[in-house]
Amino acid sequence: MNLKVAQISDVDSILKLHYKYQVDSIKEDDKKDGFVTTAFTKEQLEDIIKKEQGIFIAVDEKEEVLAYVMSASWQYWSKWPMFAFMIEDLPNLNIYKGKKITVDNSYQYGPVCVDKKVRGTGILEKLFDFALDYMSKRYEILVTFVNKINPRSYEAHKRKLGLEVIQEFQYNNNNYYELVYDTSKRVSQR
Repeated sequence: MNLKVAQISDVDSILKLHYKYQVDSIKEDDKKDGFVTTAFTKEQLEDIIKKEQGIFIAVDEKEEVLAYVMSASWQYWSKWPMFAFMIEDLPNLNIYKGKKITVDNSYQYGPVCVDKKVRGTGILEKLFDFALDYMSKRYEILVTFVNKINPRSYEAHKRKLGLEVIQEFQYNNNNYYELVYDTSKRVSQR
């Protein structure tokens, strides 16, 4: 498996994986194993690639995307109401590792999607570290959220990756964990 920063030529394969596990299109049997809540269009994925180089992917020998991690600045995500809500709330977050969390020193990580045929192989950790290495050159703090009805994602991010819950919040009749991570950490420190 190869890890890389996604290019425009990868968008169709990313969307194929995304739709397979997005909450509006996932098979009901697969929902218990985790899902992606945010919907994306082809144009939106092309935009994040062009403006942020913000999709990190794991591909097989046929260049089929088997996992992705999205990461981008708050400025990029601000056009989605959920992220605008999170941006507005950043000043209310507790100090993390001695730092106030701002739009300038943090970024939004996620969504994340891993095909069930490669889950449990360590690909999440490898892709997380790959994306973290890239994003840590620009930001000190990773911020993300997990819907409380998605326990698999919560466990993966808390236990496997070591993200810390900084608060819980409610948005649009859903309950979320908000998690953070110090981007200066490395694999050996987890």
